[in-house]
Amino acid sequence: MLNGAWTLRLRAIPWAIVLVIIALTGFGLVILYSAAGGSLQPWALKQGIRFVVLLLAMLVLAQIDTGVWLKWAYALYGAVLLALVGVELLGQIGGGSQRWLDLGIIQLQPSEFMKLAIILALARFYQNLPRPFLTTIQGLWPPLLLIAMPAALVMLQPDLGTALAISFGGVVMMFLAGVRLWLFLGAGAAVGAALPVAWTMLHDYQRKRVLIFMDPASDPLGAGYHITQSKIAIGSGGLSGKGFLQGTQSHLDYLPELHTDFIFATMAEEWGLLGGLFVIIGFGTLLAWGIGVALRARTRFERLAALGLTFTLFFYLAINMMMVMGLAPVVGIPLPLISYGGSAMMTVLILLGLLMGIARQTRRAA
Repeated sequence: MLNGAWTLRLRAIPWAIVLVIIALTGFGLVILYSAAGGSLQPWALKQGIRFVVLLLAMLVLAQIDTGVWLKWAYALYGAVLLALVGVELLGQIGGGSQRWLDLGIIQLQPSEFMKLAIILALARFYQNLPRPFLTTIQGLWPPLLLIAMPAALVMLQPDLGTALAISFGGVVMMFLAGVRLWLFLGAGAAVGAALPVAWTMLHDYQRKRVLIFMDPASDPLGAGYHITQSKIAIGSGGLSGKGFLQGTQSHLDYLPELHTDFIFATMAEEWGLLGGLFVIIGFGTLLAWGIGVALRARTRFERLAALGLTFTLFFYLAINMMMVMGLAPVVGIPLPLISYGGSAMMTVLILLGLLMGIARQTRRAA
């Protein structure tokens, strides 16, 4: 009977989606191999081992009932919030930022996990909130506080991109829960009025990024260098690219952060438009599946969690691709499953594991 139960659980896993995940990550490993000049070190081998372990963890997470996440949503949020406080007190500094906790065997970036914790916490909040209270003070201040606390802590690191991702996920959850549109319009107007004050609170390099986004040519050899070289790499790829291991912008060190933030440009130079379409279609498949999971969900918690997780994944994709094309400021958001990095990959595979768990619950109840 035990074997039969596990057989049913395994059948409930969306294996077609698992294959899409493997295909995207496999393509990312090929790009990392090329970015290192045709070597498994220092990126591709570590990323591949990490992916195998995390893929198995994703499949295990998919077996957990959503009731467990509902019960522990606030506790998980609190634990990650405490970890963010720990980063401020004990965090490791790298690249000018203080974002990591050194646990000895691994360095964790708690801000990555807050992108998921905020979704689960708000889904739990709105699961129990009667609809008439959505636009009352009692219905507005708790979610705003839940969003503001981690966003402020992440900004102190400083990490503008992750703070924006946390805020985006939280605001989207409020909108999906049914908070009136006029409140968002009013809040948008207030944010617009506060922009001059917010501008003064940004670090010098963050202000420079915004200015360079508006006019990269104003400093082509300085702050505008990253965006300029990224555009050159993408444009030079043409339809089918220069060929595997033939990228000049990346191999001659013109392209910065070629294995993390700008990996899409690294890929586009060698694989061209066809490689870009492969990535976009693959992620489009994941996003369409995530929305489908939400539409079929049984409870409000599951529906909101599935939609929030899907839009969080979309935020990753949209900002990273817009960033490397010069359509958004450079804010340091990696391309899911493809960019090198442990915490980012762990976050995305946990996200997908949660979605698979919701899908399994829905299928079992049908």
